[in-house]
Amino acid sequence: MRRRTFITLLGGVAASPLAARAQQSSKPPTIGFLGASTPSGWSRWTAAFVQRLHELGWTEGRTVMVEYRWAEGRSERYTDIAAEFVRLKVDVIVTVGSAVAATQRVTSTIPIVFAIAVDPVGSGMVKSLVRPGGNATGIAVQSTELAGKRLEIFREALPNMGRMAIMGDIAMPARYWR
Repeated sequence: MRRRTFITLLGGVAASPLAARAQQSSKPPTIGFLGASTPSGWSRWTAAFVQRLHELGWTEGRTVMVEYRWAEGRSERYTDIAAEFVRLKVDVIVTVGSAVAATQRVTSTIPIVFAIAVDPVGSGMVKSLVRPGGNATGIAVQSTELAGKRLEIFREALPNMGRMAIMGDIAMPARYWR
């Protein structure tokens, strides 16, 4: 009797890896890549993105799928592209900081990773830099905290400077210019 129990147990253990493999999804994860401008304007960045995926063991088209969409410099397209990603059921959306607000209006469940944002806390993208909360995270440029230091360095480098002009985009949602 013990021999039968042992053989049954051994057979179950041997078959369990096959059962585990059979349950795995054959569909690779899908990344929705929302570019702010055109493919040619982002070719350097997309090449670096694909290269880094490869370095991490992901092969585009085999172990990970990437759906590229381009806003072509028109921010009003962010919402439509994000809605398309929701319909496609992408696993994560990679984009720029300026597209995060529109993307968050469309989905609160798909993770959003932004490549760069001027003031993600001040603009409401994330709750804090330490604990972003919600579904967005990424890289922040802390320009507001460094603005005074930059002016100080300019003064030291150019002590005879009389006037300085600062250009900015007041349409930016961040509190950078206020």
